[in-house]
Amino acid sequence: MKPVLTNSEYKRVEGAYEGDMADAMERAGHAVALAAARRGARYGSRVVVLAGPGNNGGDGYVAATHLARRGTSIEIHRLGPPSTELGKAAAARARAEGVRVVDLGPVVDCDLVVDALFGGGVRAGLPDEVEAWMGTTVPVIAVDYPTGLDPDTGKVAEKAFRAVETVTFGAVKTGHVTGVGPDYCGKITVADIGIHGGEPSLWIAEEDDAPRPARARSAHKWSAGGVLVVGGSDGMVGAAVMAAQAALNFGASAVYLSSPQSDEAHLMVPQIPTLSLDEVESRLERFDVLVVGPGLGTEDIDQVLPIVAKAQKVLLDAGGLVPSMIDAAREGDARVILTPHGGEFQRIAGVSSGQYAVRSFAVRSGAVVVLKGNPTRISDGGLPILVDTGGPELATIGTGDVLSGMIGALWARGLEPLEAAVSGVYWHGVTASSLAQERAVTADRLAIECGAFAW
Repeated sequence: MKPVLTNSEYKRVEGAYEGDMADAMERAGHAVALAAARRGARYGSRVVVLAGPGNNGGDGYVAATHLARRGTSIEIHRLGPPSTELGKAAAARARAEGVRVVDLGPVVDCDLVVDALFGGGVRAGLPDEVEAWMGTTVPVIAVDYPTGLDPDTGKVAEKAFRAVETVTFGAVKTGHVTGVGPDYCGKITVADIGIHGGEPSLWIAEEDDAPRPARARSAHKWSAGGVLVVGGSDGMVGAAVMAAQAALNFGASAVYLSSPQSDEAHLMVPQIPTLSLDEVESRLERFDVLVVGPGLGTEDIDQVLPIVAKAQKVLLDAGGLVPSMIDAAREGDARVILTPHGGEFQRIAGVSSGQYAVRSFAVRSGAVVVLKGNPTRISDGGLPILVDTGGPELATIGTGDVLSGMIGALWARGLEPLEAAVSGVYWHGVTASSLAQERAVTADRLAIECGAFAW
């Protein structure tokens, strides 16, 4: 997993660094120049570097030097002269390379802008000239953070640059991945400048953190992952059906559906056996995992509570995310995964879905909590894990039901609850991104397409 540091923690690590800071600045500026080259800075193109007085501006001067050597037509528009020794030396080298340096003024025509104004990201009361540049329509590469973005919270108080790429150093910071940070930072590139370490406050999941267990050669349908989906009240049968389809397509070998509308559900998915709610208790021991809540109406909750109280592994989603259902799972000493979106989280946790609320509620509830969003935050009481696969294509009805089925399948296939949650969310996003390349993402197609990523 990739660590995510607060800005203050990275500054502490940077302050304790005993290496050559001039070399670190050279590496930083070179990484920015490479990003500019990836974004089209080449011979004859015009690039403007907006440089602040600190070392962030120094990184910009170094980047300008490298780009000038590529034959790029480059200018530095500075917000005052360099105030640090490193910045002064970098500016001198840029001038020696023939880079034109002018004071920051009105917006000029160019092909690319490098925002090297403030490494801390947010500044209040910016000069009008800076705010004018924030309205540029050409691509922007931000150095460390887009100016105007809070580096810890990912909030924008007034205005900020919207970057296509942000080049940061050492590690991703919280402001890059929380709040509106992802919208303003664009692609995050972490450059190694020789400064390492620090205590993370979050983790970002990568593909290696999203396992999908293989089946044994001798497996049979009841040994390779049994899932029972409980839900689908009157008028909402489709939600339970999509969760069950997703569980089956994502590798669970025996998937059943129990619904107050079991006959209707069976007509919709004849390949998935159905049970009435009255039949479940006597057959409960056959299933590894219960997924409870997709399409479950309040009128049917009381009948489902005794089922949850006798289960050993329960995923609660949608209509199952009510205090009485969580209490029933606790009373039965079940292992529990909760998958709320922001509104549901506030209802069951009693607090808003702030940056670290998912961790505190996981501790209080004793469950793995999956706070759905972009990014999704997951915690079992430890440091939150962010999963940032997928995008706005998932903002459509029913995709959360598909996710509950996918997580349930992985849990039934043998993963631990936290592993299953992280992996399910990861591949749910990958599936959506893949599907979005061909057509609009809908839950019914997502429940089928996920099978391409099941193994």
